Amino acid sequence: MVKTKQKIVFMGTPEFAATILRTLLDWDKGEVVAVYTQPDRPCGRGQQIKCSAVKELALKHNLAVFQPVNFTNPQDIKQLASLTPDFLVVAAYGLILPKQVLDIPKTAPINVHASLLPKYRGAAPIQRAILNGEKVTGITIMLMDEGLDTGPILLQQALAIGIQDTAKTLHDELALMGGELLVQALEKFSQITPLPQPEDRASYAPKLSKEEGLIDFNQPALTVHNKVRALFPWPQAFFYFKKNNGSQIKVTIYPGKVGDQLPQGQLFKPGEIVKLDNNHIYFVCQDRFYLVSKLKPENSKLMSATEFYCGFLRKCQQHDS
Repeated sequence: MVKTKQKIVFMGTPEFAATILRTLLDWDKGEVVAVYTQPDRPCGRGQQIKCSAVKELALKHNLAVFQPVNFTNPQDIKQLASLTPDFLVVAAYGLILPKQVLDIPKTAPINVHASLLPKYRGAAPIQRAILNGEKVTGITIMLMDEGLDTGPILLQQALAIGIQDTAKTLHDELALMGGELLVQALEKFSQITPLPQPEDRASYAPKLSKEEGLIDFNQPALTVHNKVRALFPWPQAFFYFKKNNGSQIKVTIYPGKVGDQLPQGQLFKPGEIVKLDNNHIYFVCQDRFYLVSKLKPENSKLMSATEFYCGFLRKCQQHDS
């Protein structure tokens, strides 16, 4: 007797979700019958209409794609119900699903979330974990309810956050881990006892804003480092550089590293660029230097520390270590 495959409707939007969808498409015990993703929207400076990473992947695999703005229209709910899925699998979709949608799958609605819930519920769990200096994050596979990432936990897997990890490197690792853990949860679903989330340990990870990228060099160098790597590659951390003519420009910093403690007895100003050494600019922070090798002034190309130092500070001497 041939076992029938699990019918799955997948809901997701960005690259994180697309990576999970790829893993799901390779799972031989399931069949993705349709994909839901956010509507195409204008993107970038040219404001060209762009479809999501999930839609691009779905179209390559000739999957049916649906893009409702939300699920307030009864026709959209009716369309979804007609697909008769066993599982609804959601990963970074960007919409809170109403009860009528969550009740549609025969077996369960399942969510893949990039944190160890109940910590970091919400839109930016990866970035907020790095920003807060966490040493560990992970993936949670959970049953969905009407709350924001509040459903019972099916499986969790932890992942260490390295001191040089950025939101990008962590995103890529967690997306792969999320796909693998999802498949495990689907395969063992009937054997797993869902565990309620402990509400007393819950925290929220709100969306990032571009304004959050402004660096405060009055803070410890590690705090600055956490911000720079948490906001890379978007929205990116920046400072304002005052030019000789009195005008200032916005300069984006690429992830660097925490340097030595400030020498005792010397007066430094937070944010001051002290020197260029081994192609790293030394920024003064509260306790230590922050070493940066790549910077991007607004309306300019990405520069090495040496190029920036020579071009903007008009000094080209370098202390070679």
